[in-house]
Amino acid sequence: MVNFKEIMSRPERLTGGHRMCAGCGGTIAVRNVLRALKPEDKAVIANATGCLEVSTFMYPFTAWKDSYIHNAFENAGATLSGVEAAYNVMKRKGKIDDTFKFIAFGGDGGTYDIGFQSLSGAMERNHDLVYVCYDNGAYMNTGIQRSSATPMYADTTTTPAGKVSNGKMQNRKDLAEIIASHHIPYVAQTTFLSNFRDLHTKAEKAIYTKGAAYLNIMAPCPRGWRYPTENIMEMCKLGVETCYWPLFEVIDGKWILNYKPKNKLPIEEFLKYQGRFKHLFKKGNEHLIEQFQKEVDQRWEQLLKFCEE
Repeated sequence: MVNFKEIMSRPERLTGGHRMCAGCGGTIAVRNVLRALKPEDKAVIANATGCLEVSTFMYPFTAWKDSYIHNAFENAGATLSGVEAAYNVMKRKGKIDDTFKFIAFGGDGGTYDIGFQSLSGAMERNHDLVYVCYDNGAYMNTGIQRSSATPMYADTTTTPAGKVSNGKMQNRKDLAEIIASHHIPYVAQTTFLSNFRDLHTKAEKAIYTKGAAYLNIMAPCPRGWRYPTENIMEMCKLGVETCYWPLFEVIDGKWILNYKPKNKLPIEEFLKYQGRFKHLFKKGNEHLIEQFQKEVDQRWEQLLKFCEE
């Protein structure tokens, strides 16, 4: 039996005093992923450029307790691959005795888009590392521009909703499915729910599974999504209960559904609390919500088939 109280009381590996926004989903994701590390294990953290990097590491100051590498947007996967390979060589030569784990963090801009090439390479080569995407659905650090993780019809600074536009016109990329197609040992999708047990369990599996692992974590951004800061847990719950953000894992190619809502909520319940979707609720835009719902339903049904539900 896992002593969850002990796990949640482990010392923080990302310290307070950083400059991330109040209620930021990114730092919640990082703190809980790092809690899955055994206290005796060390880590090397790679961090693609983004909100997390610019706010937690301002030379010569750092909020990270573990070894930390700031990467460009595009090369976190490549950098950490090289560090992991060098560690294995030094371990074989007896130059290192400590156990190190290798974890990369990136937002959706640095993961779904700019960093996808190096991420794909690291996954295909099956390096023993974990790549964690804290998915807040846009390039939040540079002004809330759309990314390929931005959901359809979201209002961003580069897809503004107004008289001639309904926001972003394209569907959101399903990166977890794409990474699963690399046939790596472990892929999982999760977010923040009640006691963080789902997130912790998947983070621990990802870190201690031999070979490449990928975690896709929905990490709401109060500033970009435009909802009250204190409602982050409710936003995550609605994302799951509407099946916009289903919880699943792929272990050695086997798809497993971790949660199936008893009463699947309509997508409006997730959208209506976010200012980036307020235009969808104007009279005459009912068909846009219907189209959004149709896309969510199609993806949900496909996931059920993958999981043989």
